[in-house]
Amino acid sequence: MTLDRLTPTQRPNRPVAGTQQWRNLLFLHWEVDVAALRALVPPSLELDLWDGTALVGLVPFEMHNIAPRWWPNALAFHFLETNLRTYVHINGEPGVYFFSLEASSLLAVMAARAGFRLPYFPARMSRQVHASGVRYQTHRTLGGPALLDVTYKEGAALGPSTPGSLQHFLLERYLLFTVSGTHTWRGQVFHTPYPVQAATVEGVQETLLAAAGLPAAQGAPWCVHASPGVDVEVFALERV
Repeated sequence: MTLDRLTPTQRPNRPVAGTQQWRNLLFLHWEVDVAALRALVPPSLELDLWDGTALVGLVPFEMHNIAPRWWPNALAFHFLETNLRTYVHINGEPGVYFFSLEASSLLAVMAARAGFRLPYFPARMSRQVHASGVRYQTHRTLGGPALLDVTYKEGAALGPSTPGSLQHFLLERYLLFTVSGTHTWRGQVFHTPYPVQAATVEGVQETLLAAAGLPAAQGAPWCVHASPGVDVEVFALERV
């Protein structure tokens, strides 16, 4: 099946549910066994493979000015987040499927679980910038042990992602799919294309993959990208 990877990047013609600012993102990707991944992804979703390779991504970043459309800007949320995701499609539309999302705000965890049917977990998290690089840590505090501890350096600008490239396949994802009971839901965001940088991982320890039932990551990440971030519009879930 040929997937339409460009239409989801366009802004939908419906009311915005909220706005967010995603900042200082790191994209870590590992190859995983296709059969192991297929067993953990709901059957209503098809795996979206890169040249036959199944990939999972860990994405630690900062969330700023998180607010529903009706929420006063002065009360907007700010917290750290790390998501564990893979790539799927349904009805010809490519998107992401989240195995877990860690957040340093318990209130944000509760709101996202209720409003977006996503598997958020509260975590103790920190992001520290040193002359030698950046260290990002997350330790899940409820729902079983799971952690990420990564140190990395940002590199040269790579420019916007070219459609058809691996960078575009991994980063330019505007749809999410989640399954609740017998129903599959589709969410959408809109933002300008990511400004992308190269990045080098100095060290990484993680148990988030194992906590999700996936095989543990083996060795260095398969590929790494970074981005200073984008401003995001969020749209309400729709039932597929």
